[in-house]
Amino acid sequence: MKKFHKLFSTCLPVREENIDTDQIVPARFLKVTSREGFGTYLFYDWRFDKSFGGAQDKSNTKCVFNNPKYKGAKILVAGNNFGCGSSREHAAWAIAEYGFRVVVSSSFGDIFYNNALKNGLLPISVKPKELEILFQIIEKKSQTEITVDLKKQKIHTFHFPIDSFRKTCLLKGVDELGYILSHEGKIKQFEQRQNIFV
Repeated sequence: MKKFHKLFSTCLPVREENIDTDQIVPARFLKVTSREGFGTYLFYDWRFDKSFGGAQDKSNTKCVFNNPKYKGAKILVAGNNFGCGSSREHAAWAIAEYGFRVVVSSSFGDIFYNNALKNGLLPISVKPKELEILFQIIEKKSQTEITVDLKKQKIHTFHFPIDSFRKTCLLKGVDELGYILSHEGKIKQFEQRQNIFV
């Protein structure tokens, strides 16, 4: 995983609420087992018309993801209850692969929230009033850059909660296994001390 400390980026606003993981990655793409290239399928049925056929699919010009003024945004700002529904890790893969490093909402599906953190994607939960302020800032001027500071746990001027262990993993750029392996020397010393008493 990439280390995460600070991010300065424009945002892409999606005001819809209760966006489930099937909207994030349609079920028909779940046959793919590799994370690489999964960004292609992010919000596929929003970004393209309904005639599924691979290269024949045409972009939906009304979709916010196809709006050039939000191109390059690394922060996705979404309505309440983002990532609800089934427990597919592919949703986090697709969002990260597409180029987002942060997802902001007033609440998340529990499983999605945990999957995001495991894959180096920072889900930020803010108060509904704070979320509305962010939407207004973005919609007024699309090129406004928002600051995310993980150490201070702040986005813009708002504080956000995060578990201390998950925060440490993101700051160090390691997953759960990587964190354990970073203490391999200490673990071996502990095991050696325990063997003395066996």
